[in-house]
Amino acid sequence: MASLMDIPLPVYGASESAKMIPDILQLWPDYQPTRLHELPELARRFDVARVLVKAENERPLGNFKVLGGMVAGLRALAKAIGVNTVSQLLAQTRHGNHLPQLICASDGNHGLAVAAAAQRVGTRAVIYLPTSVSIERAARIEQMDGEIVWVNGSYDEAVSAAAAASHMGLLIADTSSDPDDPVVSDVMAGYRLITEELTVQLREEKQSRPSHVFVQAGVGGLAAAMAEGLQSSLRAPAKIVVVEPSTAACVACALQSGRPVQVEGSLLTAAEMLSCGLASAPALAVLQRYHVKCVSVDDDDLHDAVRTLHEVGGPNTTPSGAAGLAGLLRVAPSHSLRAELQLDASSEVLLVVTERR
Repeated sequence: MASLMDIPLPVYGASESAKMIPDILQLWPDYQPTRLHELPELARRFDVARVLVKAENERPLGNFKVLGGMVAGLRALAKAIGVNTVSQLLAQTRHGNHLPQLICASDGNHGLAVAAAAQRVGTRAVIYLPTSVSIERAARIEQMDGEIVWVNGSYDEAVSAAAAASHMGLLIADTSSDPDDPVVSDVMAGYRLITEELTVQLREEKQSRPSHVFVQAGVGGLAAAMAEGLQSSLRAPAKIVVVEPSTAACVACALQSGRPVQVEGSLLTAAEMLSCGLASAPALAVLQRYHVKCVSVDDDDLHDAVRTLHEVGGPNTTPSGAAGLAGLLRVAPSHSLRAELQLDASSEVLLVVTERR
C-alpha cells in the first residue's frame, strides 16, 4: 500500500477524500491488518454458504474509530500550522511548537481517538460526552489526557455543544450537515483502511467473494466507507445492509426522507455507540449512491448477537460491536426479508465487529 502520510494535503471534496487511505505505519510501527475470521457454525445456523467476520476489536485503542478520529485530528493540526503532511506535523512537534486544542463530541470511541491524536503531539483535547456514556468509557478518554465536558442530553446535543465551542480549537467531528465537510471526509477516508485490508484478504482466500455485507450504523460513516470501498470485492447481488437500533434508526430515516432528519425519542439502546438521532450528510450521500438497504434491531437481538458470537468462538465484543450480526439474526429466519435481500443458501455474508468488550 502506498504511503499517504507524505502526500500533500489538498483541498478536496468527499469523493476525493474517500480515495485517501492513511498509512498508519507512521503512527503504529507494529501495524498489522485485523484478522478476517470464518465462522462456519454461523453459516449453518443461518442457512448461508459462509459467514466472515472482520475483527476491528483488534485495532489500537480496541475499535475502528482510531482510524478516523486520530488521523483526521492529526491532519487538521497539520493544516492549522501550515505543514503539508502528518509526517511534517510529527517532526514539528518534536521542536515544541504550540498547537491548537482539538474538540469533538462522542459516544466514547471517537473521543478516545481524538484524545489519542492530541496526546501524540502534546496538545489538549476537549471531548463532549452525553451523560449516557459509561464511566468506563469516559475513564479511557481521561487516561489519554482528554478533558471531558458532560452534556446533559443526547449524543446529538453533545454534537451541537462541541460545534458551539469550535471557536476555541479545531473541531474534529465525525458527523456534519455539510456533505462536503473536509474533516468528516478525512474521518471516513481513515475507515477505508478496513476495506483496503479486506480487498487483499478476500483476494488471498481465492475462494469467492461476499454477496452481502451487514454493517452497523450510528451516523453512517463506517457503513458509507464499507459501501464505497468494497464495490470491487463483492459479487451479485452485492447487498450492503445497514443495521441500526430500532430506537435510533437515523440512517433509515434519512434515506427515506432524502436528507438527514432528527429521530425523535430517547434514542436509548444497548448499542451505546449507535445511539445517534441524526445521520451524517457526507455519509448519507455515499449510502444513497449505492442504494443500501436498512434493517432495524431491538435490544434482544443485540444481546443475542453478543452471546452467539461467544458461542461460536467469534470476537468478544459489545452490543454495538455485534450489531451487524444482530441484523443477520433478524433477517435469516424471515422468508420475506431473505427474499427482499436475496439472501439464500449460496450467499456469503461479511460482518464487522467494531469494538472489543
